[in-house]
Amino acid sequence: MNRADLNHATWRKSSYSNSNSNCIEVADGFSGLVPVRDSKDPHGPALVFPADDWTSFVSAIKQGEFPG
Repeated sequence: MNRADLNHATWRKSSYSNSNSNCIEVADGFSGLVPVRDSKDPHGPALVFPADDWTSFVSAIKQGEFPG
């Protein structure tokens, strides 16, 4: 997989975020990829997932497949 250049990525927080929670941010605009980072460490590393895998992961969370 090619490395995504995230230097000019526009990040957005989860709509479930608040100031006291552990949050992630994702960047849009990367064809077939979803970059993800920790909102508390914006200069730290980012993980980049294939978009199909990310969609499956989010769907599983919404369906309660992971214990909360």
